[in-house]
Amino acid sequence: MKNGKGNRELTADGERLTVDGLTRREAITLGATAAAAAMLPITPAEAENAAVYVEAALQGAAQGAVYKPKWFQPDEWAEIKVMVDLIIPRDAKSGSATDAGVPQYMDFFCSAYPSYAWVREALRWFDGAAYNSYGKSFVKCTDAERRALLDQVAWPAKAAPGVRDGVNHFNRLRDFTASGFFSSRMGVRDIGYIGNVARPTWNGCPPAALRHLGVD
Repeated sequence: MKNGKGNRELTADGERLTVDGLTRREAITLGATAAAAAMLPITPAEAENAAVYVEAALQGAAQGAVYKPKWFQPDEWAEIKVMVDLIIPRDAKSGSATDAGVPQYMDFFCSAYPSYAWVREALRWFDGAAYNSYGKSFVKCTDAERRALLDQVAWPAKAAPGVRDGVNHFNRLRDFTASGFFSSRMGVRDIGYIGNVARPTWNGCPPAALRHLGVD
């Protein structure tokens, strides 16, 4: 996958780099979380309820319980788990989106709020694109085939006119994924948030973050 300025990087574990050297996870941490807060109608109370729901689901899974989606159909459930892990994969720092319970987070909102019906339309778009390109569903595609499909829509400035719907669907799925991951216990640890505790020293904002924001 190449970014909008032509730079590219794909490491052995699938982690992609942005133009200023940030990993994809770091870029999402810096940018997509804010975008999700602006685009997704999630109140603090709803976010707290979702977090409690996800924690209960993850604890159940740790004890051997199988999570049964409330809203997603079986094929959609398989697809959303693949999709969110492509957006936020497991790395050396923390687990993937599914490890953080993002699919359950999405299931919570989709089942409670009709305004999230767009998720089903997004999944159908990617399934249709997979059938058109490879003659099989998105889930049955190889990892390389899935990434090739996402490459077509992940960079809006480079996307062909015929996949504009896919660009919009991917943007919304990415923001929804980021919202779920970075509001989870794992995501909070991932960004290094330690809560309301005293810090003996403060060295300022990391240089990589300042470069990403375009400030000195």
